[in-house]
Amino acid sequence: QVQLVESGGGLVQAGGSLRLSCAASGSIFSINTMGWYRQAPGNERELVTTITSGGGTIYTDSVKGRFTISRDNAKNTVDLQMNSLRPEDTAIYYCNADISRFRNIRSRNYWGQGTQVTVSS
Repeated sequence: QVQLVESGGGLVQAGGSLRLSCAASGSIFSINTMGWYRQAPGNERELVTTITSGGGTIYTDSVKGRFTISRDNAKNTVDLQMNSLRPEDTAIYYCNADISRFRNIRSRNYWGQGTQVTVSS
């Protein structure tokens, strides 16, 4: 069994900062790409940012220069530092990880339960 548990969401004023954290636990052999997605009311879930096990990152254009993803491979954690937050960043943020549970077994995607981020204007 594998679990992803997020923390760090909340309410913040526009221009403020929040830091999200996600920890993967359970039977894990290796973790490939980890990332953050978000879903605002009435919208589809969208990619925010990803990071590979080697540290390569991708950001959606709207968060470039404001959000920073990082991970600790030893602890199986991924963080998202969000600065200069805007009302349009309001959404439920989901942690995602591509995890291999055993050697030579194909990896699969896992999702956290989501954490609410609300940015007031």
